[in-house]
Amino acid sequence: MKIVKFLLPLLCTFIACTDDIKDDTTTESIEIEPIIVKEYGYALNDFNVVRDTIRSGDTFGDILDSYGVPNQKILEVASKFRDSFDVRKIVVGKPYVLLNSKDSVNTTQVFIYEKNKVDYAVVDLRDTLNCYTSQKPISYKLKEASGIITSSLSQTMDEKNLSANMTDELAKIYAWTVNFFHLQEGDRFKVVYTERYINDTIPAGLDEIKAAYFQHRGKALYSFNYKIDTLNAFADYYDEHADNLRRAFLKAPVKFSRISSRYNLNRRIKYYGYKLRPHKGTDFAAPIGTPILATADGVVSKSERKGGNGNYVKIRHNGTYDTQYLHMKSRNVSVGQYVKQGDVIGWVGMTGNTGGPHVCYRFWKNGKQVDPFKEDLPLSKPLAKEYQEDYFEFIAPLKEQLDCISY
Repeated sequence: MKIVKFLLPLLCTFIACTDDIKDDTTTESIEIEPIIVKEYGYALNDFNVVRDTIRSGDTFGDILDSYGVPNQKILEVASKFRDSFDVRKIVVGKPYVLLNSKDSVNTTQVFIYEKNKVDYAVVDLRDTLNCYTSQKPISYKLKEASGIITSSLSQTMDEKNLSANMTDELAKIYAWTVNFFHLQEGDRFKVVYTERYINDTIPAGLDEIKAAYFQHRGKALYSFNYKIDTLNAFADYYDEHADNLRRAFLKAPVKFSRISSRYNLNRRIKYYGYKLRPHKGTDFAAPIGTPILATADGVVSKSERKGGNGNYVKIRHNGTYDTQYLHMKSRNVSVGQYVKQGDVIGWVGMTGNTGGPHVCYRFWKNGKQVDPFKEDLPLSKPLAKEYQEDYFEFIAPLKEQLDCISY
């Protein structure tokens, strides 16, 4: 009994305390705002998004027809917007995106075709039909690269995981001074360049080479990309002395080709009984269809198919020099047309008298055929003196950066 009497007050106290406790717990609903995903200028949350690639046999009409787009709209796009998006030229393997309505019908409202990693075309099928081209957000990063040639420039680029475009750009820069088919083992290069990135993360290819160093046969060749600050000026490459790397003539009318037969006035051929048959051109062997380039600015004086020459083009450059390009598969210029150095004037073929695919390159000086490799051909003009002070200031940090790059 004593124990019960003792516990009773405590029990009452505990009950009283528990009665005083109030339940303050309340339930609050927290609304989390959805993350808006934007791409191609559209909020993707507003659509059913379909991503796919063009397959063999796909047509623009078939793709949209399968998602309920009326034939009338498909035909309107095909006929009205060829300048910005030609539906006939969609390429197998290229990605496309469909933004479809968020309902049971799932009709395509926007069609997006990716031309490449950066450029895309948009066909907005809602209300007022619209079609335009745009680009993904691009950023640029300054990068460095170097390499030592072991067999070819392209293989070295591949070993260094560099873009194939880097090979083409270096070939363009040094087209007047280096024959890239005859590089020597041990030739080397350094490059300062910018690379494009999509959304700061996805590599989108080479932008431009800002400066380069090429050591060929022990000779150091610097090049710096410089643009004169005038309205109609264009960027060009100059060396460390402000001399233009361009020459009046390219060393070859085709890229990455080999000389299969040189200019030779004393040539004798077994097939013709070793009779003297002078060869007044330089043959560059290349696969059929390889672009043939004008080696200098000029006006087309002949473009025809004739006898042993086959399809050929002749260009008058000035009062002193003419060039001729023989055995083309087909020609890309007409008489009287002005062409610039590097323009495609035709494609390598086997027309006329020829035993294999090549272009026979002939060079005239004052009306006489000569060997261009033995001529002291004119240089392009150096950078004007009024810009040289700015130029040397501009290239100083780039040259230092090149010199500090290790192989």
